[in-house]
Amino acid sequence: MSTFLTKAILDFFIAFGIVLGGAMLGGVGAVIALQPPTQTMLDIAGKIKIWALAAAVGGTIDPMRVIESNVLDGNLSPAIKQILYLIFAFLGAHMGTELVKWVCNGGRS
Repeated sequence: MSTFLTKAILDFFIAFGIVLGGAMLGGVGAVIALQPPTQTMLDIAGKIKIWALAAAVGGTIDPMRVIESNVLDGNLSPAIKQILYLIFAFLGAHMGTELVKWVCNGGRS
C-alpha cells in the first residue's frame, strides 16, 4: 500500500478515535460526577472535533506551512496531498461525532 494511502487511513482513524474515545470517557466522567452522560458526550464530541483533526495531521501550523511553501514554490503535488490528509482527518472526526450523536439519540436523527 502506498505511503500516502497509509497516512490518510491513519489520519482518519486517529481523528475518529480521538472524538469517540474522548466522548466515551467524558460520558464515564459525567456518570461519576452525577451529570447527564448523553448530553456531556454530545458536548464533548462537538468541542473536540477540530482538535481531533489537528492532532491527526500532526499539529495546527505545520500542515499549513507545507501547503504554503509548496504552493509558493510551484510544487502542487505535496500541497494537494496535505489538503487530502486534512480532508481524511476531517472525515474521521466528523464520522466520530456523528456516531456519538447516533448512539446518544438511540439511533434517531
